[in-house]
Amino acid sequence: MKDSNNNFKEKNWSEIKSNDSWSIFKIMGEFVSGYEHLAQIGPCVSVFGSARTKPEHPYYKLAVKTAFLLTQKGYGVITGGGPGIMEAANKGAKKGKGKSAGVNIKLEFEQDPNKFIDADKLVTFNYFFVRKVMFMKYSQGFIVFPGGYGTFDELFEALTLIQTFKIEKFPIILMDSKYWEGLIEWIKNVILKEKNICPEDINLFSLVDKAEEAVEIIDNFYKNYKLKPNF
Repeated sequence: MKDSNNNFKEKNWSEIKSNDSWSIFKIMGEFVSGYEHLAQIGPCVSVFGSARTKPEHPYYKLAVKTAFLLTQKGYGVITGGGPGIMEAANKGAKKGKGKSAGVNIKLEFEQDPNKFIDADKLVTFNYFFVRKVMFMKYSQGFIVFPGGYGTFDELFEALTLIQTFKIEKFPIILMDSKYWEGLIEWIKNVILKEKNICPEDINLFSLVDKAEEAVEIIDNFYKNYKLKPNF
């Protein structure tokens, strides 16, 4: 713990423990708010990707198209609520007159929700882990566009939960093979060779380049299943 002069000072452990205990109620409140907002929205697909992607970028335009096509198949769209790919996906859902949800996060450097989220489907969180539960609980699929650490966090959270049978398998789709090919080669040539994953774990995700391909994978997966929350 640092003071105003950026010097370390002794921690008051009793104060820290008290704050930890009271934070439980704040966390509970975020779960309740998330459940109440998202429980009734029906089948949705989460779209992830960089918040830094600009509207003129091909990835932005591809995300708009992908979300639009999802709505034409009856799916809503859930994003992290911010700019970039998130904004693009909400924009596409809005354009398709589908459900457009956003689970926004409060950040030190601000993240204002984008204007394409339905007013009754916007929830803002302080805790990343609560936010990730909402993605897992209320999504019937993940479409993962190129992004940074946050995008990777959400991707590998889902892969881990499916791999360990904590949630039912659902489609996880990586958009743009060129962006992801280095990671996939590393997974195959390093992780798999070291036997840190099983060969079948490679099949937990799909790699596509077109919006139509991503939507088709999700739609085909659920032709034989009743759509419902994953938990």
